Order: sequence, then structure tokens, then C-alpha cells
Amino acid sequence: MKTIQSIDVLIPVFNEEECLSLFISRLSTVLDNMDLSYNVIFVDDGSTDNSLSMIKYACENKPQLGYISLSRNFGKEAAMSAGIDTSRAEALVIIDADLQDPPELIPDLLNVLEQKDADVVFARRKKRHGESFIKKAFARIFYRIFNKLSRFDFPEDTGDFRILKRRVVRALQQIEENNRFMKGLFAWVGFQQIEFLYDRDSRFSGKSKFNFIKLLSFALDGITAFTTIPLKLASYVGSSFALLAILFGIYFLLKSSILGDPVPGFPTLIVALSFFSGVQLMFLGVLGEYLARTNIEAKKRPLYIVRESRLSSEDSGKHTENQHQPE
Repeated sequence: MKTIQSIDVLIPVFNEEECLSLFISRLSTVLDNMDLSYNVIFVDDGSTDNSLSMIKYACENKPQLGYISLSRNFGKEAAMSAGIDTSRAEALVIIDADLQDPPELIPDLLNVLEQKDADVVFARRKKRHGESFIKKAFARIFYRIFNKLSRFDFPEDTGDFRILKRRVVRALQQIEENNRFMKGLFAWVGFQQIEFLYDRDSRFSGKSKFNFIKLLSFALDGITAFTTIPLKLASYVGSSFALLAILFGIYFLLKSSILGDPVPGFPTLIVALSFFSGVQLMFLGVLGEYLARTNIEAKKRPLYIVRESRLSSEDSGKHTENQHQPE
């Protein structure tokens, strides 16, 4: 017996005109064959191609489709947050438009959610087709570091493709922070979460929006958002080096004053100064990362700004504009 009678489908979009037509066609076929009511929420994250025009055309021809257009590119985390803030259905599906995550798996995710009485079913990749060895290796390293540093389990090889019950969505809607790492927040809110294994396809067309520098920044955001261990490590290492320096100072003082042995070693002094200076600068960078994030949070700027929106006919009556909507 089905317990969920309505779902929202959230699709963050940024310059996906080459994939959108096929994606919308496949998604509509899947949802039309499911025995429940649904609404689709496209969130255009400041696309510079024809993505928004294609979304508007699709919405005009299908009443269950709606969109939110952000005033500029705020990033995928903000785009997902805009859709999460809008969702009002009994369950929410999050999926990308690049067709790496097959829309045909949505009924399977819903079935697992109902049969296992879970709160979240996240899609975990068995294989990652079309991704380079370096990207896969970097992802593995990140997952391992994150799980070692954080105080909760973060499932490896997972993206944003998942289904969440209404109470999980409500919990996410209560989060007010601006520096968002959504994969971490999905795990942080807790509830009963179950994995669903699948093979991830290659991109249908185009290139990933995440290059190595963006991925590195993304990983740094995740680590600094959920653990203070780097700050503690800076304190431990700094204290250890300070103690070591005091002991060395005492040793050389005694060696010079009591034994009358001059202290040689100009090259050693240069190497030591360079090493300790490098360590200091590294940990100043760590402190700077946390300070920068504190500064951003203190400004209380909205996470995103909506330029225009048109939600599906069923959902528009339930949606109320919030502080993220401009006057």
C-alpha cells in the first residue's frame, strides 16, 4: 500500500540546454506513469544559455512543471536550497539535469523509501562512468578525510540524487547558514537513511561545471563547515613546536655558556626558520578560512535572490514568498 501520495522533483540547472529536452521528456514519462500527484521545480541558477527559455516553454505545456529563476549564479548549493525552501509535498526528489542520474530510477527510490520505512534514500554509485581517474581518486581521498574529521558518517560515492520525506525537508528548511555543503547537511540532519546502489552514466553532453580548483574549494568548504579539527591541529602543532623551540634554546644556551662551545650552523638556522615560517603561514591560512566563513555568516545576506518564478498550478497556492524573494 502506498503511503506517499505526492512528490516534488527538484532540478537545479546551470547551462544545461544540450540535455534539457531529453531530460524533461524522460522525466515526464516516468512521473506520468507513477500513481501519485507530482510537481517539478526547476531552479535556474543564472544560466547564460537557453536553459531558462527551454524550461519556461516546458512549463507552459505541462501544468505540473514550475520554475524559479535566480538573479545570478549563486552556486548549486544555493539553487538546491531554493527548491528545498519551496517544496511542500510528502516527499522530495533531488536530481541533476545532465542525465548522469537516470530519472527512471525515481520509482525505485520511492519504493525503497516506502518498503523500508526510511526517511531518506540516497543513490550510491557502484560505477562512475565518464569520470577521470584523477577525479575518482580525489573523491575517494576527500570522503576518507571528511569521515575521519567529522563526527558523523558521510556516505561515500554519493551525489545529490536522493529522495527525502517531508520531515527531513522541514529540518533542512530550518537551517539558516550561508556556507552550505548540502551533502554534509543531508547526513547531518540524521533520520533513517538507506542507500540505493546504481551505476552512474556518463554526461549526455557538455562538460562538468566543476573543474579541479572548484572541486578543491568545494572539499575545503565541506571540511571547514563540519569540523574544527584543523583549528585544534594548529593549536597542537603550534604548542609542540613552541615547546621544542624552548628546549632547543635551553640546550644551546647551556652549550655556549657552560661548555664554552660556540653555536655553529648558519645553514641549519635558515632551514629551521624557513620550515617554521611555512608551518605558521599554513596554519594562518587555516585560521583565515574559518574567519572568512564567520565573516560571511555575520553579514546575514540572503542565500539567494529570486528574479522570477512560476510554480506549478497545484503548488503555487501553497507557496508563500519568503525573505529570499525581492520586492
